[in-house]
Amino acid sequence: MPGPLAHLTVIELAGIGPGPFACMVLADLGATVVRVDRLPGPPSRGGLEDLMRNDGIVDRGRQSIAVNTKDPRGVEAVLRLVASADVLIEGFRPGVADKLGLGPEACRARNARLVYGRMTGWGQSGPLAQAAGHDLNYIALSGALHAMGPADRPPAPPLNLVGDYGGGGMLLVVGVLAALAEAQRSGQGQVVDAAMTDGAALLMSAQYGLMAKGFWQDRRESNFLDGAAPFYGTYECADGRYVSVGAIEPQFYRQLLERCGIEDPAFQSQWAAGEWPALRGKLEALFRTRTRDAWCALLEGTDACFAPVLSMAEAPAHPHNAARGTFVRGEDGVVQPAPAPRFDRTPAQLPQRAPVVGADTRALLARAGYAAADIEALCAAGVVHAAEAVR
Repeated sequence: MPGPLAHLTVIELAGIGPGPFACMVLADLGATVVRVDRLPGPPSRGGLEDLMRNDGIVDRGRQSIAVNTKDPRGVEAVLRLVASADVLIEGFRPGVADKLGLGPEACRARNARLVYGRMTGWGQSGPLAQAAGHDLNYIALSGALHAMGPADRPPAPPLNLVGDYGGGGMLLVVGVLAALAEAQRSGQGQVVDAAMTDGAALLMSAQYGLMAKGFWQDRRESNFLDGAAPFYGTYECADGRYVSVGAIEPQFYRQLLERCGIEDPAFQSQWAAGEWPALRGKLEALFRTRTRDAWCALLEGTDACFAPVLSMAEAPAHPHNAARGTFVRGEDGVVQPAPAPRFDRTPAQLPQRAPVVGADTRALLARAGYAAADIEALCAAGVVHAAEAVR
C-alpha cells in the first residue's frame, strides 16, 4: 500500500541540509521525488557538501537525474520535468535558481499549479538574505540558542535539529502541503518562503508566551524546562550512564518521590525556585546510588515520567522502539529511523535507498517526452549523465 502522498511528484534541486530532509519526509510518505543532481565530478572545495550529499538515509526514496543546469539544454530538460510535477524544492541562496532559469517565474510558466518551495537560512528578504550561515547562526538570531545549556557555560548547540530540521525542513513540509491544499481550491500554485530563522523563532512560541506572562526568565538554566528545575532534567547514575526525569505535574512528581523513597519535606515545595539548586543536588546524589538499569527497573513504564538516556547505538534495541518499529533496517543493512507519522489506511513504507547519481536519467527524460536518440545526444554532449549502475 503506497503512502498518503503517492499522488504527488516532487522535483528536488539537489542540496544539503533541510531541503533534502524535507524531501525525505515527502518520499517517506509516498511522494515520487526526482532529485536533479549535478554532473559527477571531483570533490567540491568545501568537504561538508561531499560528506552530506547523497546520504544513504536522508536521501532515501529518490529518483536521480544528473543535469548540467548551466547549459540551456539542461535547464530545458528540468523544465520539462517541472511541467508535470506538483512541487519543486530548492535550497540555494536567494536569486541563484532564478539566474539558472529555474526560478518560480520560469517554472510556473510551464506549470501554473506548481508549488515552489524555497529553503534558506535567513529567508528570501531582509538584510542578511545573501549572507552565508549554518543552523547555529539561524537559531542564534531567533532567541532559541540563548535559552539552551547550563547558565555557567556558553549556549549549547542542540545538534542541527532546531534550525535545519525542526525550524527548516519540517516547516517547509508544512508550507508545501498547505500550499498544495490551497491549490486544490484555487488552481494556482505559489512560492513557499521557508527560512530557518523564522522556523526556529516559531518553535520558541511557548517560551515567548511564558515570558510575556512573567513565567519565563530570559536566562539559561533559570526555568522549569531548561534544566533548572530538579523535576525536569537528566541525572548521572552509578555506572556513568544517564536517566531523564520529567515529572512536572503534581501527581507525577508525587509518584517520583514515592517510588524513589524520598521523604525529605524540602521536596514538597516543588515550585519554590529558590530551593531548586539544593533539591537538584540531593537528586544527583540519589541517582548516583544505582545503575541506570536499576533505575529503569524501578521507574520505567510508571507515571514518574522517566526514561533512560540512550545512545544512538542503544536506541533501536529498546523494547518500546522495537515493538513500534521506530527504527528499521534498510535493504543495505543500515539501521535508520522509520517513516513517521503513521497512517492506518495508507501506511508509509521505508523507501529504497539513495540512488546513484544519474541512475534514472534516461527513464526520466523519456517520461518528459525525449526520444531515445535525443537522450543519447544529450548524454554524448555532456548535458546529462546516465549512470551505468542503477543503484
